[in-house]
Amino acid sequence: MNEMRRLADVALAAAARRGAAYADIRIVERRHQDISVRNGRIGRLEESETLGFGVRVLVDGAWGFASSNQMRKSAVESTAALAVRIARASRRVPGPRVRLAPEPVHDARWTTPFLIDPFAVPLEEKLGLLYRVDKALRGSKAVAEAVSHMEFCRRRQWLATSEGAFIDQTLLESAAGYEVTAARGGEVQVRSFPASPGATAAGMGYELVRSLDLLENAERIRDEAVALLAAPACPAGRMDVVIDGSQLALQIHETCGHPSELDRALGQEANYAGTSFLTPDKLGKLKYGSQIVDLIADTTLPGGLGTRGFDDEGVAAQRWPIVQHGVFCGYMTVRETADAIGEERSRGCCRGEGYYALPMTRITNLSLMPGEWDFEALIGELADDFGPDVHGVQKTADFMLRIGQSKTKLAAWSDAFVPELARTKSD
Repeated sequence: MNEMRRLADVALAAAARRGAAYADIRIVERRHQDISVRNGRIGRLEESETLGFGVRVLVDGAWGFASSNQMRKSAVESTAALAVRIARASRRVPGPRVRLAPEPVHDARWTTPFLIDPFAVPLEEKLGLLYRVDKALRGSKAVAEAVSHMEFCRRRQWLATSEGAFIDQTLLESAAGYEVTAARGGEVQVRSFPASPGATAAGMGYELVRSLDLLENAERIRDEAVALLAAPACPAGRMDVVIDGSQLALQIHETCGHPSELDRALGQEANYAGTSFLTPDKLGKLKYGSQIVDLIADTTLPGGLGTRGFDDEGVAAQRWPIVQHGVFCGYMTVRETADAIGEERSRGCCRGEGYYALPMTRITNLSLMPGEWDFEALIGELADDFGPDVHGVQKTADFMLRIGQSKTKLAAWSDAFVPELARTKSD
């Protein structure tokens, strides 16, 4: 860590000498492993490690950013100098000047809580499990394809700022799942586990994989895919739908989470990821749902993919409402945008994809708070065509969200979905 501090000091000093009012450096060491088995053979077996840094500076209210994977003092100095030159060039573009919301200076370490380091688990164990799952999935002649996979990523990141912050943070992510495709007579159906479209990911270690019961569910998922080949089409019409957990996460992530990214709402991503209907004039006024709807953003949530101790500009993790009692009331913000809505502090949503990427506003963990209903009673209120076994092939259909460039308000919830499975099997 002493070497990382030394390099960070070099970058910050070089930026200050050239006139930067603010500077930060992120040094990121990343290890990634991606494994899959497809139809009895290894489909993918990749492992990579990268190390590099990115320097971000503010000069006269304009950003400059540059990165390098050359971990030498001379390269750090020249990269910081390049970032300053880019900031001076950016300053020529008309527009408002950047102001950063204040944040306490942190000197801290944080690591994703985990039980089993996935990179310490032998490759033979991982492949052995995937091969056993693959064999079970291909236990029917109707199965055309089976794909099972695991993915692991560890990022250690050192962040230093000209304000005095120094944060050493290690983030760990694990994912696993599978998909099976059945085909017969021109009919094709897909089932996936443990979530659609085929993987569950979390900020955890290899304990996630061992908790998913991948092998124990493989035959059931295969049989459901095959059964769907002969099932009648889902009935058409207007009806109530109960969305399972994994699909609900996708629903609120896309239709509630991304629209609440403040840079998108301010039009700063219009030529990249799109715009949003949640413009600042609607804050505290727009009725997003019924009075029982509460959506909470939380970067402290155990196991969340957005969980961390600090974001990429040193803002500590927080928990806050996006929708409260059905009314839109909060945004995903960074230090640059918090002032635009009159908030004194960023919500800590600034993240970069890697050392080479300029950090930007990114959605964090978003959850719909539970109500007081009994689950079985809720299912019992549905029409006979869809209850009571919500997990059986007879009663469910998977959906994928239709994602557009612009996060516009939906005329109806049905506009958000297209079916992955077009049929159900009747009793």
